[in-house]
Amino acid sequence: MKLKLHHINLSSNNVKKMNEFYKQVLFLDTETNDLPLLERKKGYSGEVEFVTDGNIQTHLAEKDLDVNFKTGHSINPLERGHIAYRTDDLEEFKKHLENKGIKYSDWGETAVAGWKQIFFYDPDGNIIEVHEKETL
Repeated sequence: MKLKLHHINLSSNNVKKMNEFYKQVLFLDTETNDLPLLERKKGYSGEVEFVTDGNIQTHLAEKDLDVNFKTGHSINPLERGHIAYRTDDLEEFKKHLENKGIKYSDWGETAVAGWKQIFFYDPDGNIIEVHEKETL
């Protein structure tokens, strides 16, 4: 089981302003590769922009305080944002979390088609996503 930093998600009330800031101040580019196919009818339908430094994506997502109520999941990754890692074996990683006594919210493909996602908290309450991308 391998983990690799994939993206950082920043939740915002003004995605357009955030997008301009990250492009103009930090010189990030619009991301066009490996973008998630958002399942907008399954609970989250906010605005999202994707920028990158060429290695790591930053997802600039509209804050949605009700997404966990709409989806029925216990963790809301769009309340404060999250950091995301990609794994090559999500099932093995879930067993690892269970062995450590760490509870997680299994989103499956609720938010992104082709990405199986789980969310959990670190000891300070920061949200972490681990996902596996479906291989075709």
